[in-house]
Amino acid sequence: QVHLVESGGGLVQAGGSLRLSCAASGRTFSSYCMGWFRQAPGKEREFVAAITWSADSTYYADSVKGRFTISRDNAENTVYLQMNSLKPEDTAVYYCARSSAMSTYVYRRNYHQLASYDLWGQGTQVTVSS
Repeated sequence: QVHLVESGGGLVQAGGSLRLSCAASGRTFSSYCMGWFRQAPGKEREFVAAITWSADSTYYADSVKGRFTISRDNAENTVYLQMNSLKPEDTAVYYCARSSAMSTYVYRRNYHQLASYDLWGQGTQVTVSS
């Protein structure tokens, strides 16, 4: 059974940086596109960043563009989210997710949707103090 385990969250001051990791079990990690989402208290889960299986394309929410970077290491079955210039509004639980089985063509048009993912990690808390 495949699992996703996030790590790297914590408490940081505004302007600081964190690097989240998402380790996947299973041998087919490299075949799937991956995404990061976040959920703040009282708010819906929202898209943050996504990366295709080959890492040839990355996508970002407007709110994090230029500050966050998604990457992956298929040899290590891990996807990363480097977060710089953090703001208090970035405070949330961050989740990584594995895409459902779909072509890259379809994924490129639906990467921001929750329904495009069928496996989720347990989440890691990121708190940014002002």
